Amino acid sequence: MTTLADIVETVPERHYTHHEGRGATPHRSNPVVIHRELTTLDVHPGMHVAEFGTGSGYSGALLAQLVGPTGQVTSLDIDHYLTRWANLIHHDRGLGNIRCHTADGTAGFPERAPYDRMVAWCTPLLLPQAWVEQMVDGGFIVTPLPVAPVPNMTVVAKIRIRDRQPEVEAVFTGGYIEATASPKGDLDLPGRWVDWENRVPGPSWISIAWRGKDDWQNSGARTTLHRLLGDAYTERYDGDEVDWPSWRTFLAAAGNPYLTMAGLKRDLWALGHSTRTTAAVIQQDGTILADRPNSPSLEVLRVWLRNWETAGRPAPESYVPSLVRCEGGDGPAGWDLRLSRSS
Repeated sequence: MTTLADIVETVPERHYTHHEGRGATPHRSNPVVIHRELTTLDVHPGMHVAEFGTGSGYSGALLAQLVGPTGQVTSLDIDHYLTRWANLIHHDRGLGNIRCHTADGTAGFPERAPYDRMVAWCTPLLLPQAWVEQMVDGGFIVTPLPVAPVPNMTVVAKIRIRDRQPEVEAVFTGGYIEATASPKGDLDLPGRWVDWENRVPGPSWISIAWRGKDDWQNSGARTTLHRLLGDAYTERYDGDEVDWPSWRTFLAAAGNPYLTMAGLKRDLWALGHSTRTTAAVIQQDGTILADRPNSPSLEVLRVWLRNWETAGRPAPESYVPSLVRCEGGDGPAGWDLRLSRSS
C-alpha cells in the first residue's frame, strides 16, 4: 500500500509553492501541517475528495496521488488566480484526476458530490450544513473551526458524518486563515471579526466579543484599541513562556463575553479582557498591557492566568468537543463548535 510518506517523496513541493511561471505564493499552508491533516483524513484509492483552499496546489497534488487514477479531487478557492495556476501546474505534471474551481467553498460543490472526504485549509464561520449534506455516510471532514467569536481562536476538528449528522471524533491544535467572500490581500489582518483597525502610523486591529453592545460608530472598539496603543501600563508575565495554543483554547472554552483579541504589533497577537471603560491583554511575548495599573480588566486577566496555570495549561486535545446546531437566520446554517473541560 502506498503511504503518504511515499507520495510526499514524489510530489515536488517547491514546484508548486515557488513555481517559476507564477512565482512564490503566500497563500499556502505549512507542509508539515498539510501532511498531518492528510494523515488524519485517511484517504484511500478510488475516493472522491473535496478540498477548500487551493493555495499553491501542493495539497491538491498530494490528494490526487492518494486517490489514484480511479478517484477524483475537487479543489475550491475564492481566488481565480490561484485556481487557474494550480490547474495548469497539475495538467503539466500529468494529473488528470483533479480539477480546481473558483467558488465559495463554504457552499461546497454539489456538482461533483457526494464526497468520501473533505479537508479545509481555511476556517469557515461554522461547520456548513452544505458540507455535511454533500458527504457520503461514514465519511470524514477535517477542518479548522472557530471556538470563540474573535479571530485566531480555532482548533482543527476531525468530524465523522453519520445519517447526515456530524460528530466530532477529535480536535487538534491548529488553524488557518478565515474563509472570506473575496480574495484576501492582506494576510496579516484577520478575515472577519475585526471591529476596528488602524493603518497609520502602523497597522493595528482589535476584536471584541461584546461587539453586539457597541454602537454604530464602533466607539467601544476604537476606544479600547486606543487604550492599548497609547501610554498603556505594562508589566511582564511572571510565569513561564506563554503556551499560546493552550492559553487561547482555555479562554475560548470559558466562553467569557468580554474576550478581546488584538494585533498591536505586526506578527504579535494579544488576548485578554475589555469593556467600554477598561482593557487588559497579554501578548504572545509575555508582555501584559492595561489601561492603568488598577485596571479592573487587568485583575480579570490575572485571575484568568492563575486559573490557566492551576489547570495545568491543558492542551487543546484534552477538551471535550461538541457541535451546536445553528439554523441560519441572518447567517449560514450549520454547527458551531464548542469546547468544555472534562469532569
